[in-house]
Amino acid sequence: MNKYTKTDEWCIIEEGFKPQNQCSSESIFSIGNGRMGQRANFEEHYSGETLLGTYIGGVYYNDKTRVGWWKNGYPEYFAKVLNAPNWTGINININGEVLDLAVCRTENFVRILNMKEGLLERSFTAETPNGKRVKVSCKRFISMADKEAALISYSVKPLNFSGEITFTPYIDGDVFNKDANYDEQFWESYQSEADNGSATLYAVTKKTAFHVCLGMKYSFETKSTIKKTEIISKTKFVGNVITIDAIEGEEIRMIKYVAVLSSLNHEPNNLQNDTQNALARITAQTFEAHFEAHKKIWAEIWKHSDIVINGDVEAQQGIRFNIFQLNQTYTGDDNRLNIGPKGFTGEKYGGGTYWDTEAYCVPFYLATASAEVGRNLLLYRYKQLDKAIENAEKLGFSGGAALYPMVTMDGTESHNEWEITFEEIHRNGAIAYAIHNYVNYTGDEEYITTYGLPVLIGISRFWAQRCTWSEEREMYVMLGITGPNEYENNVNNNWYTNKIAKWCMEYTMFCVEKYAEDKSEALKAIFSKYNFDREKEVTQWRKICENMYLPENKTKGIFLQQDNYLDKEQILAADLPSEIRPLNQHWSWDRILRSCFIKQADVLQGIFFFEEEYDLDTICRNFDFYEARTVHESSLSPCVHSILASKLGKSEKAYELYLRTARLDLDDYNNEAHEGLHITSMAGTWMSVVMGFGGLRVRNGVLCLEPVIPAAWQSYTFNVFFRDHNLKVQVSKNKCSILNNSEKPLNICFKNNIIQIQANQNKEL
Repeated sequence: MNKYTKTDEWCIIEEGFKPQNQCSSESIFSIGNGRMGQRANFEEHYSGETLLGTYIGGVYYNDKTRVGWWKNGYPEYFAKVLNAPNWTGINININGEVLDLAVCRTENFVRILNMKEGLLERSFTAETPNGKRVKVSCKRFISMADKEAALISYSVKPLNFSGEITFTPYIDGDVFNKDANYDEQFWESYQSEADNGSATLYAVTKKTAFHVCLGMKYSFETKSTIKKTEIISKTKFVGNVITIDAIEGEEIRMIKYVAVLSSLNHEPNNLQNDTQNALARITAQTFEAHFEAHKKIWAEIWKHSDIVINGDVEAQQGIRFNIFQLNQTYTGDDNRLNIGPKGFTGEKYGGGTYWDTEAYCVPFYLATASAEVGRNLLLYRYKQLDKAIENAEKLGFSGGAALYPMVTMDGTESHNEWEITFEEIHRNGAIAYAIHNYVNYTGDEEYITTYGLPVLIGISRFWAQRCTWSEEREMYVMLGITGPNEYENNVNNNWYTNKIAKWCMEYTMFCVEKYAEDKSEALKAIFSKYNFDREKEVTQWRKICENMYLPENKTKGIFLQQDNYLDKEQILAADLPSEIRPLNQHWSWDRILRSCFIKQADVLQGIFFFEEEYDLDTICRNFDFYEARTVHESSLSPCVHSILASKLGKSEKAYELYLRTARLDLDDYNNEAHEGLHITSMAGTWMSVVMGFGGLRVRNGVLCLEPVIPAAWQSYTFNVFFRDHNLKVQVSKNKCSILNNSEKPLNICFKNNIIQIQANQNKEL
């Protein structure tokens, strides 16, 4: 753990510059607007350790897979979000000396991420080796109001001298991905253009042929004299050098206006001209006017997604940090985009889509945004169904069986670890579960008969072929699996995988039967397009479901994570010395695989999904057994355990695990914040409050609440959209109030009692 930021309800604050924290701060203070994002790299030159990161949603490169040896069916490439041309740069030279915080003496350094307004601020006083002192203040935001705009305000004040200061605003296309498999640069075909006061850089990716164009203009506010402007126009680097006769005590402020466009939203042939038009649009307004428009969007976002916690500032800061990062990573207005595990904050995991989206992010967006946002997350997978079928065919499956990839940008499997690519097939189940979750929450049953059923049929076909009939058990088994607990590879009969495979087939059959009459024409078209033999395939699925092997240990009263799990030496996580945690940074992989330790919720993931099938005693026995062996070294782990702990009345454990998930990156629990933030698990933090402490569920189309409150909190408030209603729920020690901020009454289930809340009424319970 490395906790170095201050606690504040609305801001992340770093006081004092420590170079060893720089890469972590670049992650933590990242900003974005759903279409692009930027690590919090310094604008001025920095010669210390840094990870430059500019990312554009949907722009990626197919980096050739690097493995020890090739296996049939292995992905040919690992698709990676690209480190795009850097638009933030403003180098400063002070009387011939470079302003570089790795070299200069620094005082009064403060970096602030204002989450309420989506603003990154930084200020410091620096002294050069020759004793020149300057005060620097800068502000940066990526506009939520104009998705192609980013703006920087950068001010320098000489404190003990008058003399020359040069500003060099630039765009740098000579960038690399740190995670490149072969140290290769992913960009080519550069075109650059620079003039007095402006510059543009046009670049095209190798292989994937994405076109991007970045443009900049700038203006100055100063009483000092601008002596001269020089133009820099290199193939990969464009900018201006502006020399100013600085006056002691007089501030020089530069505003840098940036436009970032790509071929996802513009015709390549028009991209450069469109960039000029975008720059004209952006520079027609002041920095302050752009910021006001940006602030208004954030105010609206916070109005319906904020969670207010009274009495616990650490918890408050943690949840807002998570909600902020989620909303600046994905806005839901483009179903071609999705949510990478690191969002726009780093390169680890390649920036592709994982099962995290369906298992963790969908509930957050369903409750805090319009139904269209959740629908777009599902449409992303529907549009990749053909690729999922191709992926299954590469592994030997046939007849329209679909295996969705573990990692993808365009639907093609691009993960480069075989035990996950081939074996972690439970991801298929999360995608099916998300369809159920969406329809159950929104009531949009038309989605099933238009888009959902083809996906469910493809997934169920895969499960039917992936199962094996065991003559010895006289049941269907699943062999060679990696479950959610990635500290177990190539096991047989992972309980969660077997369970969700069975559920997928049951849910598909349920949908086929439910809509067979009312939507017969729609279903007929689907059956025809996907060659679905209803009688034959449903008969097969039903037989498998009725005879699926689900391992359990009846003596202990638990579901068995997989065959032979209890053969392992049973040691509790609490007995591990702190100095060897996290295990994956201290133990060999062989030792981890032989241990009983669990990376993240596995059996408990299934219980969380299907909790209505189990009584509290069953849930409690499994929770007590497995949580004690879980080291929570996946970011996805604490939230599921926290939700179940709340349900079981284990309030201290629920709160402990909530803080762990809420402050995972802020306090750097696993010593990896420098690689980027855990964006998808941040949705789990929201779930820990709303579904854990708030007890929110939807059962048979009815919104249910069963709230509890942590001892450390005085009260908490959250907002949810539910169908045509907007609810505000406030929970305190002695009561709960629910405001139905809608024009229609709503029946809800509150602690197992059905109550009605009238339109625009606040009801106290």
